[in-house]
Order: sequence, then structure tokens, then C-alpha cells
Amino acid sequence: MNAKNYTNHSALSLVSLIAVVFILYVLKPFIVPILFAIIFSVMIFPIQRFLEKKWRCNRLFATLTSLAILFVLTALFFFLISTRLLYFMDNSEVYSQKLGELFHKSVNSLEHSFNIGNNRLFSQQEFKAETIIKDNLDKVGVVLTESSSLLSDLILIPIYIFFFLYYRAFFRTFLYKLFRSKSKSFINSILKKVYQIQQNYLLGLIKVIIIVGCLNSLGLLLLGISNPFFFGFLAAFLLLIPYIGVIIGSLLPAIIALATKDTAWYAFGVIAVFGFIQFLEGNFITPKITGSKVSVNAFVVITSLIVFSMLWGITGMVLALPITATLKIIFDNTPGFEAYGFLIGEPIDKHLQSKATMRLKKWKRIRKAKQVS
Repeated sequence: MNAKNYTNHSALSLVSLIAVVFILYVLKPFIVPILFAIIFSVMIFPIQRFLEKKWRCNRLFATLTSLAILFVLTALFFFLISTRLLYFMDNSEVYSQKLGELFHKSVNSLEHSFNIGNNRLFSQQEFKAETIIKDNLDKVGVVLTESSSLLSDLILIPIYIFFFLYYRAFFRTFLYKLFRSKSKSFINSILKKVYQIQQNYLLGLIKVIIIVGCLNSLGLLLLGISNPFFFGFLAAFLLLIPYIGVIIGSLLPAIIALATKDTAWYAFGVIAVFGFIQFLEGNFITPKITGSKVSVNAFVVITSLIVFSMLWGITGMVLALPITATLKIIFDNTPGFEAYGFLIGEPIDKHLQSKATMRLKKWKRIRKAKQVS
């Protein structure tokens, strides 16, 4: 490829990338519900397959039944979340008052320690901590409520799920016609890999959420924090947002601890417990349950979180990992894109070792081979 062709190719690639990003941003209201519908379809497809194969149900009945089960579970989940959030919001004034008193005590202690005297750091007329804290507590509830509504579009997502399940053979035939140059076995293999990695991710995530939710709840229960199971499983559910979710999930119980306990050490205890459980989750629980089935390295995870959050906000952060894992499968099996699949995957041992260490290991292998011979 000469310099001119290379420049034209690079310019075309850049324009294509910009066009894709623009389309993803502009068509967010259309694309995001479809992506969630695909994920939920993968989640409930085993139920549909069981009804069709074991109970000999026709496809329409199996699809409607699977949808009904998903709807009942989702409605129950959001009902529990909403009732606890309403309780939290009803008591926000009490919490804000106690937090304001704690804030003023801390300020007075600092003034006394540094001999500030009459030049007070904050006057109660100029700075009402109670009002600021209450306003922000109200905003927390609003953000959580809006985030929940984004994940449960009661009109579009169920419709998409229905057609993805009911027309699945039709869509598969469309892919056969779209990629005529590829064999049906190759397309089936790609679809199977994408389905398996999404299903493994979802099932592993559910198991991790249950385990982490129980550990969080136990820790909050031992600390004597109110509503330990709600806050414990809420923080576990926020694991849908890697790295950031645990920070958000630990803030609410820490605030409750500050407002309801006599000392701030309980709030530090909450953060310490959640941090320790996050360490266990990242290093032992998730690797043990999911293994290397969703092999995306940490750098790409963080980068995808930033990129998709800029595109789609909170929903983008939730969708970042499933989309990235799917892209890895597509890149690995598309000629010319293997390098991008390699970049997304986990590095092997030799990529994490220095040249001196690699030479030492090579020398040991040669020495061992000579001893054997």
C-alpha cells in the first residue's frame, strides 16, 4: 500500500469511526432499549427453550409465558426498591438535621483546635448544612429513581424481547442472507459464542450479586446499620457498573451511619467493610465463578466505561462490558480485526514479565532439557 492509499484508508477509517459514534449518540433512545432487550432475551431464553422442548408448548405460548415471568420478577424487584427508597426519602429531613448537627460540631471542633476564635469558618446564617444535605439526599433519590426507569422501559423493551424470541429463526435466516460469503456453520458458531458469553456473564453476575449482597448485608447487620439487607443488595446490584458501582453503593449506608450513630467510626466501618468485600469480589469471587469466560482486561473495561458513559450515561456504563465482550468475539473471527480482539483480551504471563525474567525462564528450560537428555 503506497502513501496515498494509506492516507485515504486512514481518513476513511476516521470518518467511519466518527459516523458510528455520532449514530450511537443520536440514536440512543432507539439503540439502548434494543440492547437491553437482547440481554433480557438471552436471560430468559432457557425458560423458553424448556417450555418448547420439555413441555411441547408452541412458540407463541412459550414466548408469552417467558415474558410474563420476566415481567413479574422485574416488577417485584422495582417494587421492593421503590418502597425502601420512599422510606429513605420520608426520613431524609431527620437524617439531614442530624448530619447538619454533626457538621457544625466538626466545624466548631476545628475552630477550637486552630484557635480561630471569632473569625468563624461558617456562620449558620451564611451556610445551612442541613438544607444542603437534605437537598442532596433528595437528589440521590431522584437519580436512583430515574436510573431505575431507564432500565425498565415498560413499552419498548418487552415488545423487542417478544420479537427477538418469537422471530429468532427468521433473524438467523436474515444473517445467512446478509453474509452469503460465510458458511451457515460459521455464522452459527459466532452466534453460539456470543450467546454463551452473554449467558455466562449474566448467570455469573447473578451469582456474584447474591453472594456479595449477603456479605454486604451481614457486614451492615454486625455494624447495626438500619435496613442492612436493602443497602447490602442495592450495593451488590450496582456491581452492574464495574469499579464505580461499589463506591456509589457504599455512600448511602455510610450516610445513614453518620446520621443514626453516635460516632463517625461507623461510617468508616461501612466503607471499610464494603471495600474489603469488593476486594474479595474482584480477586476471588468473580474469578472463581466466571473464570475466563468473559476475558476482557481491566484497561479496556475502564476505557469502555468512560466511552459508553459519555455516549449513554448510566445505561452506557451498564452495557459497556457485555458490548465489549461481544465485540471481542466478532473481532477474533473477522479477518483484519484480530489485533483488536487481542487488545481487548487478557494478557498472558509473558506480556507481564520483564525481558530479564523471560530470559531467565528460557535459560532454565534449556538447562532442564539438557539434564533430561
